[in-house]
Amino acid sequence: MLRHIRFATLALLFGLAGCASFQDGSLGDILNSGNPALDEATVTAGLKEALKTGTERTVRSVGVLDGYLANELIRIATPEDLRGVTAKLRQVGMGSTVDDLETGMNRAAEAAAGEAVAVFRDAITSMTIADAFGILRGGPRAATDYFSGRTRQTLEARYRPIVSREMQEVGVARLYGSMLDVYDAIPLTTKPALVELDAYVTDKALDGLFTVLAAEEARIRRDPAARTTELLRRVFGR
Repeated sequence: MLRHIRFATLALLFGLAGCASFQDGSLGDILNSGNPALDEATVTAGLKEALKTGTERTVRSVGVLDGYLANELIRIATPEDLRGVTAKLRQVGMGSTVDDLETGMNRAAEAAAGEAVAVFRDAITSMTIADAFGILRGGPRAATDYFSGRTRQTLEARYRPIVSREMQEVGVARLYGSMLDVYDAIPLTTKPALVELDAYVTDKALDGLFTVLAAEEARIRRDPAARTTELLRRVFGR
């Protein structure tokens, strides 16, 4: 029963809008509606289904047009090492070029986001009972940290070629080169250290992905009304 109550807490984490909901279900109602006959395998299966739904929703939210660009929490700005460059270029009337560069970087991140669905699914499929209960007993970012630790390296390898291709198509490299050339020609300035934009955008895209996942985790942990799947209703005995 203790394990079930812990599961109930985490089920709130990724039971998402668009699925069937508990009717007028408060957090207390849900925690007190447990079915003691449930075994670890059933609880783990319910958790996996909830995590699948939650991660897919996260990917959809960042993988649409303006999923990064219009979200101030994860919007990819020019690299910090280039902030002096971009500030100077805006002063000399090249602000639109800087904006185009940032738009291109964010579009590349949006295009790559879809790769996360399959990678997250693999991480869920391979999750053991020990993994599941580790998440249940973990802190407020336990699920996010699990996915970050298990998937980031794979995601980086899958994102990088897509980011590179997308930025090539929208001319990010050309814009970047033009910006540096103009900046280099301005008197009393020195050319900044080069930044490898493909690596930078890939890293920031993944930071954004896990930031949104963590925000979703925190929001639903606080939400007293659980919206959940058929399997989770079975777990809760409702």
